[in-house]
Amino acid sequence: MYQIIGEYLEYLELEKGLSQNTLDAYRRDLENFSDNLNTEDIKSVDRLMINTYVRTLREKKFAPTSIIRKVASLRGFFKWATSVGILEKNPASTLEQPKVPQRLPKVITVKDIEDMLRNNLTPLEHVIIELLYSCGLRVSELVNLKINDIDLASKYVRCFGKGSKERIIPIGETAKTVVKEYLPTRDLLIKKYNLNTKRMLISENGRMITRQDVYTFIHNQGKLIHKNISPHTLRHSFATHLLENGADLRIVQELLGHSDVSTTQLYTHISKKRLKEVYFSINNS
Repeated sequence: MYQIIGEYLEYLELEKGLSQNTLDAYRRDLENFSDNLNTEDIKSVDRLMINTYVRTLREKKFAPTSIIRKVASLRGFFKWATSVGILEKNPASTLEQPKVPQRLPKVITVKDIEDMLRNNLTPLEHVIIELLYSCGLRVSELVNLKINDIDLASKYVRCFGKGSKERIIPIGETAKTVVKEYLPTRDLLIKKYNLNTKRMLISENGRMITRQDVYTFIHNQGKLIHKNISPHTLRHSFATHLLENGADLRIVQELLGHSDVSTTQLYTHISKKRLKEVYFSINNS
């Protein structure tokens, strides 16, 4: 079964253009499913086996979002296996996608962002916060930025999101200034370590910045303002603050790279919730 999983992942990479992070997630999900079966023959897998696996995930207290992702992985895998003739019948064809309670994304205030930027930041750290917040980048998009993906003259950032989908994001004057201030530092590191890379973000010891580096840095910055945050919190805040200041929902959808506007609509719920909080705090004081 592992061989067939490998063929499916190759199909997703070549035909669907999925990112390496997404492919790794699919691999973990499918191999975990395979490891929990009493058979290595994909043709012997039936609906009962899949139901038992999903029930086991619930009993092990997996988060609803994790179960949803794993079920989606199975549905896609068995649909493909049937379409290419490996299976005659799809055992997951009537498998329902579990529903997860809708949770509003965590956001922080403009003042929180300003407080973070007032900390004693290096040019690199300043760039990380500015691009995550003012451009709404995902952390994977940020760390994979190339030097020629930022056009300071035309004031835009080009990034590649999920499924290698390209999008162009305007860059404001503040972020533009921060990037310009960082570039001499980057040039010195390139010369110092004799680096041959187009990657935008380079650490002081000459390493390419990783997703984990950014997560750790943002988490530590959050501690300084007494908030438990991640890089995605800044992306959520970017979208919410745009909508609160009158931005059109479709424009925000384009800036975030959402394929479905219903995903972006989550941020309108945040704005309404915050509006009520402000209203009642004023009228109850």
